[in-house]
Amino acid sequence: MVLHLQKEAEVKPYESMTLNELKEAEDEFDEDDMKAVEKYRQQRLQEWKSLQKRQKYGELREISGDQYIKEVTNAPKNVWVIIHLYRSSIPMCVLVNQHLNLLARKFPETKFVKAIVNSCIQNYHDRCLPTIFVYKNGQIKGRLIGVTECGGANLKLEELEWKLAESGAIKTDLEENPKKDIINMMISSIRSTSVHDDTNSTGSNTDETKCFLSRMF
Repeated sequence: MVLHLQKEAEVKPYESMTLNELKEAEDEFDEDDMKAVEKYRQQRLQEWKSLQKRQKYGELREISGDQYIKEVTNAPKNVWVIIHLYRSSIPMCVLVNQHLNLLARKFPETKFVKAIVNSCIQNYHDRCLPTIFVYKNGQIKGRLIGVTECGGANLKLEELEWKLAESGAIKTDLEENPKKDIINMMISSIRSTSVHDDTNSTGSNTDETKCFLSRMF
């Protein structure tokens, strides 16, 4: 549907106009135009509100321990919250914060926050850092504790994205685990070294392999 303006050169489809442009052009509308425009205006307004709701966050925010309950545990209903407990003196924590900052922009519907660990938990061991908790509706839905669980010292952005997606906190467009090839290579290598073992030792090595892999990935 188009506006009934006097000059055809000035005709514009409603879909090409912003809400402000629609308001400014109201004097040029006839009665039919006004009905159509009002309907379209409401549609655009709802789309805008929906977009604002989905893109409510979009950044990695710093909070203190005093804000933990309000910002994390009591976050709005059905909002996923990812919190990173860190120390700035630990390189892995710095790397995780860099990745989370980028992921917060990519997934603005998820709330990303970080907090210096001492402000939240006293006497927390460095070996447990970085620590990432995933919350929804006041419940912990996932956790990554320590360098190994977070993905290792050479953690890539896509690897952290995959781990967080596994908890449900974000909807990734990655089709498979970025570390899949590495895992398969390690399994193949471990199997080849045990090919000459007897049946009993093979069973033992298999159990050790599973344990090792569960710790590494």
